[in-house]
Amino acid sequence: MEELLTKRDSSADLLQRLDQLVEIGVSLSSERDIDKLLESILVAAKSITNADGGTLYRMQEGKSLKFEIMRNDSLGIAMGGTSGVPIPFYPVNLFDSEGTPVKSMVAAYAVHHDCSVNVADAYTEKGFDFSGTKRFDEKTGYRSKSFLTIPIKNHENEIIGVLQLINAKDYDSGAVKPFSDADQRLAESLASQAAIALTNRLLINHLENLFESFIKVINAAIDDKSPYTGGHCERVPALTMMLADAVDHSDTGPLKDFTMTDRDRYELKIAGLLHDCGKVTTPVHVVDKATKLQTIFDRIELIDTRFEVVKRDVQIELGRDHPQLEARLAEIDEDREFLRHSNIGGESMKDGDIQRVREIARKYRWRGPAGTQADFLSEEEVGNLTIRAGTLTPEERQIINHHITMTIEMLEALPWPKHLSNVVEYAGGHHERMDGKGYPKGLTREQMSVQARCMGIADIFEALTARDRPYKKGKTLSEALTILGKFKLNGHIDPDLFDVFMWEKVYEKYATEFMQPEQIDAVDPRQIPGYAPPSAA
Repeated sequence: MEELLTKRDSSADLLQRLDQLVEIGVSLSSERDIDKLLESILVAAKSITNADGGTLYRMQEGKSLKFEIMRNDSLGIAMGGTSGVPIPFYPVNLFDSEGTPVKSMVAAYAVHHDCSVNVADAYTEKGFDFSGTKRFDEKTGYRSKSFLTIPIKNHENEIIGVLQLINAKDYDSGAVKPFSDADQRLAESLASQAAIALTNRLLINHLENLFESFIKVINAAIDDKSPYTGGHCERVPALTMMLADAVDHSDTGPLKDFTMTDRDRYELKIAGLLHDCGKVTTPVHVVDKATKLQTIFDRIELIDTRFEVVKRDVQIELGRDHPQLEARLAEIDEDREFLRHSNIGGESMKDGDIQRVREIARKYRWRGPAGTQADFLSEEEVGNLTIRAGTLTPEERQIINHHITMTIEMLEALPWPKHLSNVVEYAGGHHERMDGKGYPKGLTREQMSVQARCMGIADIFEALTARDRPYKKGKTLSEALTILGKFKLNGHIDPDLFDVFMWEKVYEKYATEFMQPEQIDAVDPRQIPGYAPPSAA
């Protein structure tokens, strides 16, 4: 078939446009954002055919075509995609109310017949309904003439969208002309490349969404194991990202050159979501240990019973009218209240308090149900009641600490792709200390990434302010920052990250989103230990 070539369709020109097509294909394959990808497809099609305008439609459940991107250079129209301007048009229906295929609309016709449609002039073309186009022209003063409509098909030969170009322009004169055969072939080739890029990106997005949903299911199961840690797996990743973003945006201090790409952010997000996945192996009774004597129930009740038995024995021994009876009973009640208070746990138990627990254990004997004399407190009970801080014994603390080892082992067993290769390091380092005294590996600051150090601060600050712990109340903002500042000074957390945490007021953003109003008190940074103004960094 004889083909009439314009100047633009010369061999040299076609070769140049083919090179352009290859470059476009490479560019499309690397785009991660769906809106940007769709926009790139339309802009590339307009460029390669020198079209004045165009529309990209997405298939909606096989029933309609949704306007996704609209561009028109002459009218200055940029809708959909990254423009932020919504497209005010209804979708193009592929079937009428009775289920009959609609073929009068050129975009619908291209779908139903699975073919490209090249219209030289919409005003003289027969067989298609261009009434909407004409109303648009009448309203805007535009003259829509040539149309090139191409279905976009995926690897399974399913139509996933339609590319429509309007008004091909002559490169020399700028006059509107029909789309040439070369234009059509290039646009069809571009549509094929676009379909591959779009399908791949949608597939990757679906897989990422599935992966994240699976992680969230695991975290929900971990949080659901204990009413006391619900939300921890959500709050720590959120605070980690807040701090990392603050470092990324900061232009002051030693970390001012730290930057993160979108891929870096995604990798850190996944690590944050998985940072405590090893807790699936932690026994619930240890996680839920609200008091020092708690197992499946709080054994302080057993000690209360023993005190009642001791009081009975004293009453029998002295008699109800003995002058020292009231003082002895008051002494017993005082010791009981002391043990009840010791059982609660707290920030620190003094040496004198520990000694008093041991003295009480030796001070009383009691006769059990079998009528035999027994120690008032067992060695195991004394060990629990003399825990210096919190409610866990060293053995139970070891069980809790083991979750990070399990987290690392579980994550190392997964075949991470290259762009997620640092997840294990980020997630596995949130209990390390900058001075090398942390666990499980005893890493120092120099051996850890900025991201892992961010997660360490996030984990601590969340734990300090959390209101759902069984052994303490959530601290106020100023209290938590005071402790965090001390951790900076004693080598526990990264000092540079603490500075950014303060300078960028990351704590305020977190408090607004996750803390209760009564916890959010006034903060004077100058009163926080370790605080250094930006100018002093």
